[in-house]
Amino acid sequence: MIPSQFDYVAPQTVEEALAALAAGGDDAKVLAGGHSLLPILRLRMNTPEQIIDLGRIEALRGVAEEGDAVVIGATATHDEVMRHPLVKEHAGLLSQTLGQVGDPQVRHRGTVGGALVHADPAGDVGTAALALDAEMVIAGPSGSRTVTAQDFFVGLFESAVGEDELLVQIRIPKHTGWGGHYEKFIRTAQQWSIVAVAATVRVDAGSIADARVALTNMGATPLRARSVEQALIGQPPSPEVVRAAAAAAAEGTAPPSDLNGQADYRQHLAGVLTRRAVLAAAGV
Repeated sequence: MIPSQFDYVAPQTVEEALAALAAGGDDAKVLAGGHSLLPILRLRMNTPEQIIDLGRIEALRGVAEEGDAVVIGATATHDEVMRHPLVKEHAGLLSQTLGQVGDPQVRHRGTVGGALVHADPAGDVGTAALALDAEMVIAGPSGSRTVTAQDFFVGLFESAVGEDELLVQIRIPKHTGWGGHYEKFIRTAQQWSIVAVAATVRVDAGSIADARVALTNMGATPLRARSVEQALIGQPPSPEVVRAAAAAAAEGTAPPSDLNGQADYRQHLAGVLTRRAVLAAAGV
C-alpha cells in the first residue's frame, strides 16, 4: 500500500526540529531510522500531514565519552554503536545486544534512539538500556530534561518523550570491567524476542560484587529482575548459585499470551534465559 501524501521537512538543528514539531502539532511525525514509522505509513495506520526527518542533524549523531559516561546520539545507528570501541569497553552489554537486533540491513539503518522512543516491549535495546542504568536526555520547548531508563518506559509503545519533545542523547554510566550478555529466545531468525534477558555482572575476588538483570517482553515495558540481582550479590558465580537466583526471574511479571507462547511458558523461559545470561556475563 502507498502512504498518504505528506510534507517532508529535514531540519539541520534540534531547535529547527522542535520548531517544526510545534508547528505541525498532532499532524507531524518524527522520522529517525524509519523501521517503526515507515511500515505504519505504508499500511496507513497513521496518516500524518508532515514528516520531520532527523537524519541531517549532526548534533544527534555519534558516540562520545564524557567523564564517567558514554554518550550516544539519538540517531546513531545500531551498527555504529555496536562497533564503537567506547561502547565495547565501557558498555559491553549494549554492544552485545545490538548485535542481535534484526539483520545487518536493519542495524545499518535503524537508530538506537528511535528504538527506545518506539518502546516496543519485545524490542531489545530498551532492556539493555535499563540493565545499564542509562539516562535519556529529552529536549523540548522549555529546554532539556534527563529521565532514567526506569522512568523512561511508561507503557506499551509509550515513552516519556512528549508530543512536542525529542530524545537527543542516551547517557550510559561506564561499566568498565563488567561482563555482559544478552540471551534472546526466538523461533525464526530476525524475529522479535519472545523472551530475552540482558545481564551485566561485575565479579571481584571470586564473588559477584554487582549485577543488573533486565527482561524483554515480560510485561508492557522492559523490567528489572531485582530479586535475581539481590540474590546474586556477594555470592560466587557458580551454576548452583545462579540457578537458584534465576528461579525468581519471573516474580512480579505479567507477560503476554499469544501465538508464540502463553504467559506461563514465558515465565518459565525467563528463568532459563536468566541463568544462561548471568553465567555468560560472569564468564562461567
